[in-house]
Amino acid sequence: MNFAEIGLNVLVALSQLILFLLLAPLVTGWVRKVKAFMQNRSGPGVWQPYFDLVKLLRKEVVVSQTTSWIFTFTPYLVFTVMLAIGLLIPFYTSLVPLGFIGDAIAVIYLLALARFFTALAGLDAASAFGGLGSSREMSLAAIIEPAMMLAIFTVAVRAGSTSLSTIVQHSGAWDLLAPPHLLASIGFFIIVIAETGRIPVDNPATHLELTMIHEAMILEYSGRYLALIEWASSMKLLLFLTLLANIFLPGGIATQLTFGSIAISLGIFLLKVLVLATLVALVECSAAKLRLFRVPDLLAASFVLSLLALVLYFLLGGAGHAIL
Repeated sequence: MNFAEIGLNVLVALSQLILFLLLAPLVTGWVRKVKAFMQNRSGPGVWQPYFDLVKLLRKEVVVSQTTSWIFTFTPYLVFTVMLAIGLLIPFYTSLVPLGFIGDAIAVIYLLALARFFTALAGLDAASAFGGLGSSREMSLAAIIEPAMMLAIFTVAVRAGSTSLSTIVQHSGAWDLLAPPHLLASIGFFIIVIAETGRIPVDNPATHLELTMIHEAMILEYSGRYLALIEWASSMKLLLFLTLLANIFLPGGIATQLTFGSIAISLGIFLLKVLVLATLVALVECSAAKLRLFRVPDLLAASFVLSLLALVLYFLLGGAGHAIL
């Protein structure tokens, strides 16, 4: 690799990192705005998450005396993990800045690391709500993570690699019409709803102890700690929408680093994320919050769909894609 290629990789990594950081709160604001529109109310503006982050960063941090270093370390770790994952997935080009470090499996393990420390922080505050949320989160994760792995492996088998860059390069716009790919896409969309704490699995806007999962774990945070966690939550939403847009809804990703191809690919990427974010908001407005003991049924449906997609691919021997 010569100096020109190294410089180009660094430039792509910086641009992707900046896009990931700045676009994440906007996606969260868009989802809230669409939900407000569907509920016939004005609601906050799409820029409100940026104002909230600035306000939280300026507030004083209040930490319980019962906490340890885990409580103060977790916000920085979760924020850093989301930034690292942002450099492990393709956005508007098939080039992955940190692709030499890990692939889809590394992404899944990094997400599990962030979940583990968030659950520990909820327990570390010695709050009844924190323990409640942590136990619920880890219980649901036992179903979410296998379903997510199966969904990603369905598209990885066809590409012959778990590298997200390779998967994107071997995907076509018509792959969604293949039965295995379609089932995996539906299964992964359910995972997106669950992982980002959206209705019907969770409600990010509530603080009722009977329904809280993610919010219960971070209830004791304030100031810059809460700002980092909220920013990381927005990045997690953008992360999963990006995976869904580029891996399960392929097409429009630049394979050559030219100005024209990057500009077109960036526009297509933003459009796909916007449409998927709108779909998430529509699901939240049209579905009711499930009771906690019914949530595993929904996640089990995602697991079954992903498993059927993988089994169907092997049964068809790739014929489902070959026909297209």
